[in-house]
Amino acid sequence: MVDFGKLAKRAKGVAEQHGDKIAGAVDKATDAVDKRTKGKHSANLQKINEAARKLDKRPNDDPPAP
Repeated sequence: MVDFGKLAKRAKGVAEQHGDKIAGAVDKATDAVDKRTKGKHSANLQKINEAARKLDKRPNDDPPAP
């Protein structure tokens, strides 16, 4: 049986270690989706980007990792 508490703790640890990479990947993905949908879902995609940026613990003046 899967221990979801243990899985959640591990996912949180990975997000804390690699938040900058996750935020960069989410930004690229949402840009691609926005382009393909011709801006139809821009507001929702912006909310996703904002949530992902919260994982990035670097100062705001640093660009996200590629």
